[in-house]
Formats: sequence, structure tokens, C-alpha cells
Amino acid sequence: MLKLLLSIVTEKCSLVNKKKRILILGGTTEALKLASKLCAEGHHVVTSLAGRTKNPTIPVGGEVRIGGFGGAKGLAEYIQKNEISLVVDATHPFAKQISKNAKEATKMTGVELEVHKRKSWEKTKNDKWVEVQDIQEAVDRIPNNAEVMLAIGSQHAHIFGQTSKKFGLVVRQINPPVYKIMGAKYILSKPLKVDEEIELMARYGITHLVCRNSGGKKSYAKIEAARELGITVVIIGRSQEDEQET
Repeated sequence: MLKLLLSIVTEKCSLVNKKKRILILGGTTEALKLASKLCAEGHHVVTSLAGRTKNPTIPVGGEVRIGGFGGAKGLAEYIQKNEISLVVDATHPFAKQISKNAKEATKMTGVELEVHKRKSWEKTKNDKWVEVQDIQEAVDRIPNNAEVMLAIGSQHAHIFGQTSKKFGLVVRQINPPVYKIMGAKYILSKPLKVDEEIELMARYGITHLVCRNSGGKKSYAKIEAARELGITVVIIGRSQEDEQET
């Protein structure tokens, strides 16, 4: 997928000038690799990160900016002020607001937008998935007395603390929690390897894993671990519109 994206972007970059000013809306592994490759080819690249992750991985080469733009209008102003000629949306598949802003901003400025979202994971015959549409439905599908591991990011975990259901909760996230769920155990870590995920889930007696269908290789180990242990995965899917954009 990265090779396809790189070939598309490289082709677009060569249509007018050999060197272009490219804004990559990043935060994903694919965006990091793309930024490094385009810089090596001589393009001026700016990678934009949302700033939610502390100590994020920085691409090799190019500029990095951290923080929001101030909505679609602010992004359009940034594009014009910095003479950006191509915007690449390589953000997380569930980062809907920045993707919406990118569409509006590039329409305002007439700058071309290249959208790349990872393909969703596909269920195998050995997976035990409960597919849901949003966080609240995920909460609703968790049975009482379950032992649940959350791997959904720090922004949404608090919703699991607002239910009257009784279940054990292990929250795995990258950054320290701003809001702590009473009685929950917190593990601060980036995605682990399969054997590490298996050990972690087994240690806490996990019966249900809650995650988003983010796609990609980096965080797939938790799905493999759940499959190995026979754990039910309550997986939050993407909308049909999101899938059509991948």
C-alpha cells in the first residue's frame, strides 16, 4: 500500500515541477515513510502531527509541525501562506475531523488532495469478532463479569467508566490518562509484539478486547494474540464512506 501511495504522489509531483512543496497530514507509520522518501527525492515536505502523542516518532527529513490549524479555514490559510502545492492525508483512519478539514481546505485553495487510509483488517475463520459501529455500542455489547482490555486511544476510554455494568477493565494507551476510570488498571505502552500481547492478555485473564479497526501491520499483533487465546474482539468498524476512501 505504501509503494502504491508513493508512486501516485511521486507521479503527481513530477507533472509540473521536479520539486514541490508537500504537506503531509501524518501521525501514521505510512506517513513517516512517505515523508522520508519524498524528502530524499528532493521535495520540500512538511509533516503535520496532531500533538496528542507525547514524544512522537519524527520522520527522517523535512519539516515537522505539531498542533492543529484552527479548522478548515486555518488549514487553507496555512496552505496558501506556505505555497503548498499538494496535500497528502495519511492520518489515522479514525481521525475524521482533520480529513474533513483537508477536503474543505483544498477546495478553498484549489490545491490537490491525495487521500490514503489503511485498509481495514479482515476477519478470519478463527477470529471471534463482535463488530460494532461506535464506542457506546461496544460498551453495550460487553457482558457483566467480563475482563476487558481497551485499546481505543485515550480520548474515548472514559465512556467505559460511565456504565452501570460490572466488569474488570485494563486500559492500554500510549499517554498517561487525563481522566482515570475508578477501579481500572492502566498500562502505558505502544503496540507490542504478538508474544508480548499474548503474555499481557493472559496475565490479566482478558476475555474481551475492545479496539478500532485501524488496519495496518503495527497494531495487528493484538488481533493475533486475541485469536491465539480465543478472546472475543469487540471491534469498532469504519463507516461505508470511510471504506470507500481507502
